[in-house]
Amino acid sequence: MILVDVERVAMSRPGRPLFADLSFTVSSGDRVGIVGLNGCGKSTLLSVLTGETVPESGVVRTGRDVRVAALTQRPVLPAGPVLAAVEAAAEQPWEAAAVLDHLGMAGLSDADTGRLSGGQAKRVALARTLVAPSDLLVLDEPTNHLDIDAIAWLEERLAAYKGGLLLVTHDRHLLDRVTTRVLELDRGRGYVHDSGYDVYLEGRAEREEQAASNEASRRILARKELAWLRRGAPARTRKPKARIEAATAIVESRAEPAARQGIPDLWFGTPRLGDKVIELDRVGYAHPGADPLFEGVDLLLDNRERLGLVGPNGVGKSTLLDLLAGRRSPTSGTVEVGTTVRLGYYDQVGVTLDPAQRVRDAVTGGARQPDWQDAALLESFWFDTDAQWAPIGLLSGGERRRLQLLLVLATKPNVLLLDEPTNDLDIDTLRVLEEFLDDWPGALIVVSHDRAFLERTVTDVMVMDGERRPGRRPGGYAAWEDERRAARAKGRATSAPTKPAVPAPKPTKKGAAAAKPAGPRSPSTLRHLMKEADKEVVKLGKRRVVLEEALADKAATADHTELTALGAELADVLAALEAAEEQWLALAEEAEAAATEAARNRR
Repeated sequence: MILVDVERVAMSRPGRPLFADLSFTVSSGDRVGIVGLNGCGKSTLLSVLTGETVPESGVVRTGRDVRVAALTQRPVLPAGPVLAAVEAAAEQPWEAAAVLDHLGMAGLSDADTGRLSGGQAKRVALARTLVAPSDLLVLDEPTNHLDIDAIAWLEERLAAYKGGLLLVTHDRHLLDRVTTRVLELDRGRGYVHDSGYDVYLEGRAEREEQAASNEASRRILARKELAWLRRGAPARTRKPKARIEAATAIVESRAEPAARQGIPDLWFGTPRLGDKVIELDRVGYAHPGADPLFEGVDLLLDNRERLGLVGPNGVGKSTLLDLLAGRRSPTSGTVEVGTTVRLGYYDQVGVTLDPAQRVRDAVTGGARQPDWQDAALLESFWFDTDAQWAPIGLLSGGERRRLQLLLVLATKPNVLLLDEPTNDLDIDTLRVLEEFLDDWPGALIVVSHDRAFLERTVTDVMVMDGERRPGRRPGGYAAWEDERRAARAKGRATSAPTKPAVPAPKPTKKGAAAAKPAGPRSPSTLRHLMKEADKEVVKLGKRRVVLEEALADKAATADHTELTALGAELADVLAALEAAEEQWLALAEEAEAAATEAARNRR
């Protein structure tokens, strides 16, 4: 059953087009992920599809009697209690309380919708959308403001949904798990990729490779035409005018720039961070008249720290960041900050931006005229010349968040606090930010529910689960999730860290684990070794798969000598992998012991 048909639709905003000549169809059972850069028109497209906005050209046809439920970027809730607002949208009113509970809103069922925070209102709107009877579900960034458990539940719900789904999200795990097609918006054009997120990545890579090949051919042709144009003045006067114009166009044309080119060396000039960064000694915090959010927190940040704060909403993760930043004072314990610390804080609200101010003036704060360096900085964050002169009020929500990120990084901090940095940023920006942080020479503390972002940026996590005293787990998000999965399988809650079954560091020689050096190693050294171990084991795992597939493919055709060689190499890889995993476990235990000893020494 066709739910919605889009034919040659176009939309623009002042100064530039968003997309044009866009055509595609969504039928029952389709799960379409919509991806693209901030400001490319993803939310605008959803607005057109739901009938909220009329397209500038083209036609949108909705199937007869098709019921559409939509979550927009700025939802409007009816007045009254939260539970009543969700029940009013539900076909089965009993379902409202269950969905609110899964989304972490059970404790606010009786709260007035007019008193909710922005994140709470978005979760209530999502609940209303999910319980509403629908044939087509349209969701704009549904994982924003959800914790990890709520996102996992949402994945299951969407995977079981029988109708059609249109989904804008930056969550790569969700895209990979749920989507069956991907619609990519790229510089005014639309590309439909059959199958899911992985095929989209392959298709995009092939398109960029083809563009590079086309540019190489254009350069060769341009050189030939340029030589022809320069063949003496007498000959040139007799050349056909049309060919001269065509040759000039080839010579003067330029390749279309890549959608994302990275943040070029922005960390150069970052001031050196000393050995003392930020130390928390038995820190606790409680709002006036309330029980403590947490207490007894001991934390010694390293100058190459890569720490993630994870846990449900409302347990104090953002509050702990505020304590680290000096925005709040602890109600118990002490916070000491090193003298070399230059702090950058990218919080959920962001720097206040004047909608009437031009983008280029935001970089200078209006204190001076922007120069070429300011323009270069903006271009490195993908604000082209037109966007630099645009009022901030015309930017999309994602573009504003990107500008706020630019303003934080431009101060060249050596300690960076990121509170839900993935909200409203597009996937390409997240990939580039991950690459930037990989080489950035400072301390990083991240609050995030984005599993892919955590996997790629942090080496340890501090679990804040409402038990008042957060605990640090070595091995990052993957190790913590493995631990929780094992605990759920045993039917019990996890209260203490266990040995994480995750990859190990590279052994010193093939098939043999490195010996532990005499004397204690610093937590930073151990975390670095564990991070390098992840990379090595991934490589070993990939090689193992290649060898196993080669043995299976050649079992009937290869000669005995070749099979023996493949088998011997596979045995070596498996031995190295096993030894590395054992060594990783030893490093994890050593890291945990080092963290405990450091906390004991501070007391």
